[in-house]
Amino acid sequence: MKKLLILSGKGGTGKTTTASAFIEFSKATAFADCDVDAPNLHLISKISSDAQFSDFYGSQKAIIDNDKCTKCGLCKSNCQFGAIEYDNSQYKINEFACEGCGTCEYNCPSKAITMVDDVAGKLALYKDDKVFSTATLKMGRGNSGLLVTDVKSALYNNTDENDELAIIDGSPGIGCPVIASITGVNMVLIITEPSLSGMSDMKRILKTIQIFNIKACVCINKCDICTEISDQIESFCKENDIFLAGKIPYDESVSKAINNGDSIAKYNCPAKDALQNIYNKIITILEKE
Repeated sequence: MKKLLILSGKGGTGKTTTASAFIEFSKATAFADCDVDAPNLHLISKISSDAQFSDFYGSQKAIIDNDKCTKCGLCKSNCQFGAIEYDNSQYKINEFACEGCGTCEYNCPSKAITMVDDVAGKLALYKDDKVFSTATLKMGRGNSGLLVTDVKSALYNNTDENDELAIIDGSPGIGCPVIASITGVNMVLIITEPSLSGMSDMKRILKTIQIFNIKACVCINKCDICTEISDQIESFCKENDIFLAGKIPYDESVSKAINNGDSIAKYNCPAKDALQNIYNKIITILEKE
């Protein structure tokens, strides 16, 4: 199975729009959304099956048994994260500040504090004739890289070895979830836009991908909103031997498709034609891998 990851370096450049179009073009039966902080591919993918949900456990969190607590305050005074509050004559754990270090449990003379596994997110697996894996990280929780790894594992463990292509919608940025999504894929397609921030973020994600020695290519979305920077991106790709898979013109049909919860691949418009052309090039390269 060839694994194509779609990244952007930043949010809002058309990553999910591209992923959903590629799923439609390829009739892919295996795909995943690794943007666990803000997943939205499920809104467009039109999966008909019910999801199988499972809990994702991150770091541990402290809990206080107030029947055992003697109100000595050692937990609060020793917590370097300020995660313990005193309110209404009781000590309480702020779950968003607790880092799960266990210092409070260690210092509690009355054994009133225990560390428990914390449900930091929820995995969702949709499986019928297609397999779609996604997840949502709870607000304020870390371990997003581990959750992305679980999303990918759920996808691969539930797909047929004969499936030709898996399409993975990645996270914005260059942090842990992005690094976790890059591992093990055959190619990364970077969606960028002709703006200073778009070009800067493209360069940052390219440097990240180079560490993994994985083939990367670029496409420029809304290429005509600033032809000057679009030309600069094209020159940068040429100078650095990075394959420019194509350019997508600004197209109001994209907004209509998003608002309707549809893939742009279902609309006859210039953006769809450009994406189809880019997809054809990407698949040709992947088939030679």
